[in-house]
Amino acid sequence: MSNLIDIFKTAASKREPLKQVTDAYRIFNGVGDGLAGVTLDRFGDRYQLQFFSEQPLGSYEQIICSVRELFSPQFLVAKFRTDPAGRALEHPRMDVVVGIPEQAVGIVREGVAKFHVDLLDTVNPGLFLDMRDVRLEVEDRFARMSRNDAGQRDTRFLNLFSYTCSFSVHARLGGAAVATNADISGKILDKGRENYALNGLDLRPGEFFKGNAIEYVEWATKKGLRFDGIVLDPPSFARFKGTNFNVREHLMPLAAKCAGLLNPGGFLMVSSNYSEFVLEKFSADVLSAVRSVCSKARTVWKRSQGVDFPGAGLSKESSLVATLVEV
Repeated sequence: MSNLIDIFKTAASKREPLKQVTDAYRIFNGVGDGLAGVTLDRFGDRYQLQFFSEQPLGSYEQIICSVRELFSPQFLVAKFRTDPAGRALEHPRMDVVVGIPEQAVGIVREGVAKFHVDLLDTVNPGLFLDMRDVRLEVEDRFARMSRNDAGQRDTRFLNLFSYTCSFSVHARLGGAAVATNADISGKILDKGRENYALNGLDLRPGEFFKGNAIEYVEWATKKGLRFDGIVLDPPSFARFKGTNFNVREHLMPLAAKCAGLLNPGGFLMVSSNYSEFVLEKFSADVLSAVRSVCSKARTVWKRSQGVDFPGAGLSKESSLVATLVEV
């Protein structure tokens, strides 16, 4: 067990600087930290341990003991995602190892923002850790817009496939006048409203749209709406009212439509966790899609996951391609 403790301790020490920014981050990222098929996430005093293959389960008790000894979690849940096809993500096996189920719910901080989390709500507690840097950048971009415009115009943000609206919370905290969220789940949008309230943000007209992201973009295009920033961060697959969204087929056409909604100088961030995307080609394809509408568009950056995700791209459970384009 001493070897496991050393592995977890070394990984945790590398994340120490993140404590200045957030109390929600990945402590251990599988093969990138020396133990394939295992991840450990911190959400305040709550911890989430995930198993993505059968092999590390042979050391299950030692892993649990190491986590308890090193981090003294108030709450610890183990989630088993060993199905190679990735099925049953909504209802994986989840074992509460430390604490009681009621302790799964809490609040985490990220910069000046706060977010509700629930570690027993499927595999996703309510905040995707690998998008933290982009969320903070969105806030910073709208803060700079507010300073540069000196309040002369209202800036607008669009968050497609918004999940619990964390991007929009950061945009509003940065000074966006309106941050519109589009998602097919009313339950998820309600969690977004709770996150707005948690951060002292009033709900403004047009900020919550229950429906297909493509539907919203088409409606906004017809209405002549314009935005200063758009985040397009879809799931790999989604189904809504008999229609299917497939990231391989539909993402780039949707990115082009989003480009048509941007004000001059606006930005579009496109990302995906689909493990078969390759960053260089993905970034080039996004730029090509945007340039089909805005010929002078340029790529500002292209990246994968942040510093708490070493070895990103080496396994399906740790993959991200993201790029930001300005028009």
